[in-house]
Amino acid sequence: MGKVFIVGAGPGDVDLITVKGLRCIECADVILYDRLINKELLSYAKREAKLIFCGKLPQQHAMIQEQINRSLVSYAQQGLIVTRLKGGDPFVFGRGAEEAEVLAQHHIPFEIVPGITSGIAAPAYAGIPVTHRDLSSSFAMVTGHMQEGKDDAIRWESLAKGIETIAIYMGVGNLPYIRQQLLKYGRDEETPVALIHWGTFSQQKTVTGTLANIEDIVQRENIQNPSIIVVGKVVTLRESIQWFEQNIPQSNLAEISV
Repeated sequence: MGKVFIVGAGPGDVDLITVKGLRCIECADVILYDRLINKELLSYAKREAKLIFCGKLPQQHAMIQEQINRSLVSYAQQGLIVTRLKGGDPFVFGRGAEEAEVLAQHHIPFEIVPGITSGIAAPAYAGIPVTHRDLSSSFAMVTGHMQEGKDDAIRWESLAKGIETIAIYMGVGNLPYIRQQLLKYGRDEETPVALIHWGTFSQQKTVTGTLANIEDIVQRENIQNPSIIVVGKVVTLRESIQWFEQNIPQSNLAEISV
């Protein structure tokens, strides 16, 4: 019997994977990897390692989840070391627990290797701390993959009234609805908002505004997913402590601040 390592590859910057995560790549016989990982990480794999892309595009999956589960089980049962490489952290909107459950059901040894999630890393690379002694003592991470009036189980009233910093994953397509919900439940329209596109990658692009105008800014700047939306007063700190964009070529840098 082999073994499966479910590994968080981190948010994008290749240096942000953990030492243990890198060792899992180096020792793997098979690597099943997602779309949003930094492909440079695969250069650390053994020459003979089998690399399998199983990334999921919006509305289009290279491999459906059931196929991924079957592959993990099959390769492990062949006695191979399998690394399941996922963007960010496997247990933060990563479906890592679902895959671990399948492995447990088949009595396959596995380990979970946490990764740095984009909800913290992308704001940090944009100069935005998710907490701050004077501005925010509460922080929530929220999926942006809800559908208005259908599968939205998010407690927007609690978020709007009780959480000072909100990080929303992959929510660009639902930005009008997200904005509407926060305003509906009492968030001030002057609340600062940032969108960080391809956070921690060399092509990172950040735009800032407020709940009142962020929708127009995002359309004008053509911001798409993958992006992290950050809502809260901590966004204002970017003006004084932004740093990452100063270290990347100007051709990759684009920013607008309103």
